Amino acid sequence: MTTHHYKTTLHWTGNKGTGTSEYKAYERSHLLAVAGKPEIPASSDPKFRGDKTRYNPEELLVASLSSCHMLWYLHLCAVNGVVVMEYTDNAAGTMTENENGSGQFIEVTLRPTVTVKEKSMIDKANALHEEAHSMCFIARSVNFPVHHIPQALVVENTIA
Repeated sequence: MTTHHYKTTLHWTGNKGTGTSEYKAYERSHLLAVAGKPEIPASSDPKFRGDKTRYNPEELLVASLSSCHMLWYLHLCAVNGVVVMEYTDNAAGTMTENENGSGQFIEVTLRPTVTVKEKSMIDKANALHEEAHSMCFIARSVNFPVHHIPQALVVENTIA
């Protein structure tokens, strides 16, 4: 078995001068970084006193599932003769909050719209989403269902 390791750095930038002296005294702003890559400005969800202009962990989890699925899907299409011309996913996640303030995701739904080169590829294009899901590292790591509502379209031929 091959093992992979991933390192990130998180730096809290929300100290307004008095640190965490009280609940409302600090911002939830922070920067996420990986060596050699641009920083990601992050915060908590605005419902939890976060900055709405920054990414929050919940959005990043949904984005990770969407991205991982897409990367596996494109690989599977390439090796199965399905020519994908465009791929867009409007993913959404649902999280419940418990009375004590904790919470958990209960589901994520991916809604990929894929444009393929030929009509004959549509059935295979739709079927490959299940295999992509079974291969996705992130989807295999979460303890809630990840649903898929795929749509495959055919690239429009334009006559000049």
